Amino acid sequence: MASEINWFPGHMTKALRTMTEQIKNVDMVIETCDARIPISSRNPELNSILQNRRRLLVLNKADLAEDSATEEWISWYREQGIIAIPSDASHRKGLDRIRLASRELCADVLKRAHDRGRIGRPIRAMVVGIPNSGKSTLINALCNRKIAVTGDRPGVTRGFQWAKSDSSMELMDMPGVLWPNLGSRRNQICLTITGAVKPEIVDMTSFAYDGLNLLMKLYPKETSARYLLALPGTPGYVEDSYERFLLAAKNRGCILSGGRIDEERFSVLFLDDFKSGRIGKMTLERPEKPRLGQGGES
Repeated sequence: MASEINWFPGHMTKALRTMTEQIKNVDMVIETCDARIPISSRNPELNSILQNRRRLLVLNKADLAEDSATEEWISWYREQGIIAIPSDASHRKGLDRIRLASRELCADVLKRAHDRGRIGRPIRAMVVGIPNSGKSTLINALCNRKIAVTGDRPGVTRGFQWAKSDSSMELMDMPGVLWPNLGSRRNQICLTITGAVKPEIVDMTSFAYDGLNLLMKLYPKETSARYLLALPGTPGYVEDSYERFLLAAKNRGCILSGGRIDEERFSVLFLDDFKSGRIGKMTLERPEKPRLGQGGES
């Protein structure tokens, strides 16, 4: 049921050019990624653009990820020399840690400004990340008011804009940007089921099928409970993955007239279940996976 993703619209190309042009106007970069997929949700194209700019990595949507796995990722990134902070921007969690880390990263910039008499100079930060990683939600939370347009779908932000959080920070909201080659099938599954890819441009049934299989491998207990499936190794377990997909759909009431299974309806339901955390707190990647730029597992 595999299908490939080919989605790199013109506004993303423009966004990458804009980042290159605007990077000289900021002191640091705040990069958001999805805490459930801290490798696949980081755009490798950003490295060449941002170069050695001070960077803070925000593991957003941490409320949907497994807590112990998030701590592992924070430690792993620390070993790479990267400051990573968990955040649940929708519920305003992790904001103080982000502000403090930003001040620490830019301490020399603030000191130089202070020595020149610019007391209270704000930190200028560019906020970047892939689509639907929570950039605009984070900006609104830091600003304590709705400035950036948000939405639970990719491609909401199209052009960059400045936002003042308070007297201490000025934030540049950039559009979410993917990259032309999204890597392995597993990477594509992770990006699709977390909502980074527009549902209109992929075969959602194919990705829901692969996504269910992935969750059955990583979190069989939670996934089986949600879709009323027998656990592997127990009576009633369905070995065939497609038959198991159909049974999950049937158990959730996705049935057409004549008893046929409504695969499309179940695919939408499954993807919404995962994105909203109704199946459980899940992390699809662990620190032992390949590092950024090397691609995910196949």
